[in-house]
Amino acid sequence: MEKLKKNEESKALSINRRNFLKIGAATTAMGLIGAVKSSSQVAAAATDTLNYVPGRKSQNSKLHPEHNYGGASVRFVEHNDQWLGTTKIIGTIKNPNEADMGFNLAARGILGDQAKKGVNNFIAKHPFGSSISSGLMFIAGEEAVTGQPAKEKLPIPDPEQMSQHIKDAAYFLRADEVGIGRMPEFAYYSHKTTVPRTKMAAAPVEEWTVPFEEKHPYVIVVMVDQHLETTLASTGYDGISGAQSFKGYHATGNIAVILAQYIRNLGYNARAHHARNYGAVMPPAVIAAGLGELSRTGDSTIHPRMGFRHKVAAVTTDLPLEPDKPIDFGLQDFCRICGKCAENCPGEAITTDRDHVEFNGYLRWNSDMKKCAVFRTTNEEGSSCGRCMKVCPWNSKEDSWFHEAGLWIGSRGEMASSLLKNIDDMFGYGTETIDKYKWWLEWPELYKIQ
Repeated sequence: MEKLKKNEESKALSINRRNFLKIGAATTAMGLIGAVKSSSQVAAAATDTLNYVPGRKSQNSKLHPEHNYGGASVRFVEHNDQWLGTTKIIGTIKNPNEADMGFNLAARGILGDQAKKGVNNFIAKHPFGSSISSGLMFIAGEEAVTGQPAKEKLPIPDPEQMSQHIKDAAYFLRADEVGIGRMPEFAYYSHKTTVPRTKMAAAPVEEWTVPFEEKHPYVIVVMVDQHLETTLASTGYDGISGAQSFKGYHATGNIAVILAQYIRNLGYNARAHHARNYGAVMPPAVIAAGLGELSRTGDSTIHPRMGFRHKVAAVTTDLPLEPDKPIDFGLQDFCRICGKCAENCPGEAITTDRDHVEFNGYLRWNSDMKKCAVFRTTNEEGSSCGRCMKVCPWNSKEDSWFHEAGLWIGSRGEMASSLLKNIDDMFGYGTETIDKYKWWLEWPELYKIQ
């Protein structure tokens, strides 16, 4: 009898893959309803029979066994205290205050009257951008991004297998790339804003910021393509620019909110971070999760295949996970040689310096995010701006073996980078507009600052 009882207990603790995936699908299907209204019953009812069987080691996920790097030669970088990916840390990095982000500086009146007027409408002035932006507001509240985890925790004997499963859940929810990193503590905001931008100029910063304290050891980053053909048809700062941006923000925001709720249903803490409710800045998270390197723009990361042509959201969590390694695909050498984003920036915000300079305890190209914010909020030729995305050789071409070969060349050092840049200029990549892909409506009368 005792032996029979032990066998039954053993069965209960062993993996039941079918039940595990049933629970995963059921929880995910709850979608935004589950995100806004916490439901721990699913996890609580299932933890008696859920566990893991390790899958094939070093597999990214079952749906996407390998990252799609688009032909680039990618090397992996070990985690250490001196570097974040290929970004060298040389001192103490100060956590940023959300109030000091570019658009918030504009809302506070620090970047001039025109930027202050434009910041509240620079996306919404285009009817399509306004539609997407308003959709993201439905998941902006704290009740959507965070909450209490279920009381009963799912045992996680194999963090690597759980990482694969979480990535599969994100790919199922239509992410284009997913990575998991050790969350850099300095990536969290020191303080978070508590009022909309329309009210930021009315009171001192101290009255509408609070310390951000919900911090976790791991970060899951979900990335969505802003759409290649639309990029090819756009100037980068016309009517569709803001909508392209918020298409990515909306998609990644929904994925992050659902993933965070799913993880809480499994009994672990999780907070979603998206464009309408960040608790952290995204570039360090992207680098830590192995999805990009810091670029010449200073504040943005480039993915080996999509370049700038992506938006991300994230989930920070204490769910036991196996972090990916940061990547090195030669971008620092390439950006040092290229400078195409600086040459074509309509706001003259991107530096033409050859080498990195010190900024807040690390080395980077120190572009002027204030100039960037001013142009994007005051642009009267369209909605916001994505010109650097448009012209960057890492994402300005249609998919083909020839262009994949070009990315391979560009990731092989300064001499090869110079060759790719010259070829890129010779063919006019990134500076042309391909009219056959233009599908959106332009409404120039709406682009003027009221």
